[in-house]
Amino acid sequence: MTTIFEERPATHPLDAKSYDTARLRKEFLIRNLMTEDQISLIYSHYDRFIVGGVVPQNMKLALVPFEPLKAEYFCERRELGIINVGGNGTVEIDGTIYTLGFKEALYVGRGSKSVVFSSENPAITARFYINSAPAHKEYPVKKVTLKNAEVVELGAMEQSNARRINKLLVNSVVQTCQLQMGMTELKPGSVWNTMPAHTHSRRMEAYFYFQVPQGQSVCHFMGDPEETRHIWIQNEEAVLSPPWSIHSAAGTSNYTFIWGMAGENLNYGDMDMVSADKLR
Repeated sequence: MTTIFEERPATHPLDAKSYDTARLRKEFLIRNLMTEDQISLIYSHYDRFIVGGVVPQNMKLALVPFEPLKAEYFCERRELGIINVGGNGTVEIDGTIYTLGFKEALYVGRGSKSVVFSSENPAITARFYINSAPAHKEYPVKKVTLKNAEVVELGAMEQSNARRINKLLVNSVVQTCQLQMGMTELKPGSVWNTMPAHTHSRRMEAYFYFQVPQGQSVCHFMGDPEETRHIWIQNEEAVLSPPWSIHSAAGTSNYTFIWGMAGENLNYGDMDMVSADKLR
């Protein structure tokens, strides 16, 4: 079996306040996404968002619908975002082949019937991180590289949060229905991301952490701004962020993470900020 999936229901914020460490990790942490010759998917009830990993080492891997989607093909009612965090690979969309290098992205619009992943070199496998959300309209497939991205430099070394935000699959770069994806790179000596923290009840979010050095870790902060919780995350793990939750982190080293969002608002700046001195 090359595809495995897990369905996760939404969580009420009042319930989440009573969760212990094990329950927090069960509900929000996503592990074992990048498994060789396997497609691993989490189907969240938050905005019907899908988080996944695809690692085609010795075989091509086709993205097919699983039972909860009740679809003839995966993108029948969905759009898809792909970012490669491994070696060179290809994604074949309805017979057209797109080559993706490290940190390159591909948007796949609703109605694309065939999505097939492969690696150029089995010894240096492509590692495709994917997000998907329901879509109401068809938009064309588009490849986006870091050169095409909308780049924002934020933070400062004095606050340990100097970082580069690469907006890859956002409406200022590519047309989407509701899916947005990008990548934030922490500079050496910086560890904090997404500070000041914020919530946005108009959309949910997911973070995928990678380039976390061996032996290091990232502490992801979540929850109600006045009663926060934390989850320790390792390399190539992801976390779901409900609309009512902040999403910020600090690492024991610098790292990179991919953010993906879905909801009713495509305005990247739609955030309800919470200053650091107001967090509890």
